[in-house]
Amino acid sequence: MNKIELIFQYFEGCPHAGTLRQNVKEAIVGFEESIVYKEELIDTQELAIKNKFRGSPTLLINGEDFENMPPPEHPALACRFYPNGVPSKEKISARLKQL
Repeated sequence: MNKIELIFQYFEGCPHAGTLRQNVKEAIVGFEESIVYKEELIDTQELAIKNKFRGSPTLLINGEDFENMPPPEHPALACRFYPNGVPSKEKISARLKQL
């Protein structure tokens, strides 16, 4: 069985990073055996470019953005805006159950 890779990308000082981190950690309870969870601190422009950073915070599942946002042409160290709010624990859990 292939494990699901979750990558939480963020930088310090972004107001929504703590909320999304907490939602992800709560959502993966019960899935621990099938998940590899990593956090990536993106704190330089070079890292933003290398990781095609979509903004802080970002959740990647198996390399794909949780909200299907394409990689930006010009990655930058910026806070990410979620029009419908930061993904909830319930939305993350539902996505994991589909995989």
